[in-house]
Amino acid sequence: MKKLAVFIAVLAVLVGSFYYSNTGLSVTEMTLQVGEEGASLEGLQIAHVSDLHDATFGEEQVDLIDAVKQKQPDLIFITGDLIDSNRYDLEQSLAAVRGFVDIAPIYYVTGNHEIATGEENAIKSKLTQLGVTVLSNELTTISYQGQSIEILGIEDPLSGTSVSDVLSLHPRSELPRLTLSHRPEVFEDYVAAREQLVFSGHAHGGQLRIPGVGGLIAPGQGFFPSYTAGVYEEQGTQMIVSRGLGNSLFPYRIFNRPEVIFITLER
Repeated sequence: MKKLAVFIAVLAVLVGSFYYSNTGLSVTEMTLQVGEEGASLEGLQIAHVSDLHDATFGEEQVDLIDAVKQKQPDLIFITGDLIDSNRYDLEQSLAAVRGFVDIAPIYYVTGNHEIATGEENAIKSKLTQLGVTVLSNELTTISYQGQSIEILGIEDPLSGTSVSDVLSLHPRSELPRLTLSHRPEVFEDYVAAREQLVFSGHAHGGQLRIPGVGGLIAPGQGFFPSYTAGVYEEQGTQMIVSRGLGNSLFPYRIFNRPEVIFITLER
């Protein structure tokens, strides 16, 4: 009887931990140094949201909205897969966006799932109506503390244009640049183009994270992928990869809680 009680207790803990790993929203805060060329980025705060995949966090996404609102970022970046092509429910994901628009300006790029629905134009239209800046292989310039900053948004390659082609169309200028692109597996392309700060997702943190090793599998990278979570740096390019919020074909995360990232930039 005692052994059964212990087994039930252990099972309850495992089930509870597993449930929390898939529904408990985590907040990751980081400070990135941008060097003298990014001096005008000093103090800029960015909320990085990726791969919602129609997941829900509280009624009308209230938990997700509150997590972003508490940090009061200057900008919100959404780096694709806001919806899931396998269970497409745009309104469910737009609930989060409606809450975000009252917090800070939002910049958005598509992921592969938006393209896969065949409804990407309708999705972009809805987002634009809400006040989101949709960047489809486009470059825009904003002002922060009286200084100009470029934001480049790269459409997911499933649309038919490669990341390297888009980067060649928009070569680096003298201005600081923030680049939104769903795919982390082409990190070397960002490095070759001298991109300064790249915000990405897609890898879902490797889905199952092995302590001391990292993610197990990611789309576009296969088993034991190189780019799944955190910051990767090479030759002056820094890429921030979100573990994302939702799931797609494989519905579970293990040791890999849904994540919103908050980045503060400093010189």
